[in-house]
Amino acid sequence: MPSPYSPECQAGGLAIAGESPLPNVAAALEQRKTIKILAIGAAAGKRRARGSYTDQIERQLEQSLKGIDVVMVNRGVSGELAADAAVRIKNEVALEEPDLVLWQIGTNDALAYVPLPQLQETVTDTIRWLREHKVDVVLAGLQYVKGMAQDSHYSEVRELMRKIAADENVLIVRRYEAMQLVDQAGKPGGDFVPDEFERTEAGYSCLAQYIARTITLGAFGKDMRDIGPLQPPRPR
Repeated sequence: MPSPYSPECQAGGLAIAGESPLPNVAAALEQRKTIKILAIGAAAGKRRARGSYTDQIERQLEQSLKGIDVVMVNRGVSGELAADAAVRIKNEVALEEPDLVLWQIGTNDALAYVPLPQLQETVTDTIRWLREHKVDVVLAGLQYVKGMAQDSHYSEVRELMRKIAADENVLIVRRYEAMQLVDQAGKPGGDFVPDEFERTEAGYSCLAQYIARTITLGAFGKDMRDIGPLQPPRPR
């Protein structure tokens, strides 16, 4: 059976945790064949030759889910902490009425050494608020940063994101493990992460593919292997 990933991304494909349902996404697709996704997080606003990673997610979902219209609302802010994002999420949900919030979270808080109890309260309260307002959530975890591999707080924040996702029954893309696997699969002497806080074109493409697969799993309860492999996004 073909892989759901392009060749450059297959190494990290198993680093996705959870198959929790996305009931509001599933209902939107059934009722109107359209889903609106609000993207919050630093990478959401970055532009690439292939388009931002949110552009790529939109194209990949529409490619895989024939007849579906995906509307991406990109509200990424570089360097934003979870507490600030939580305030913006509530405002943006009121304005945009999304079916799903895609929240890249943890990296900036880990680098800023935000206390774990404070971060846990912020994220948990926001997830519960979204659930009360009938909005699903997918979390994208911390970036793989070689220089932070031995930092205890960075590791603790990464584990905390997993715990919150499990406790709150939301999907999480374990970005750290995925990008670590892709990095390790790179050519000797190559540098998948030339700047520790930036992703290459391949890195963004893989992240977009992992997220697209996660949304498909959550909404339909089946792997994208049942739908077909993704193709590398075309440059615009």
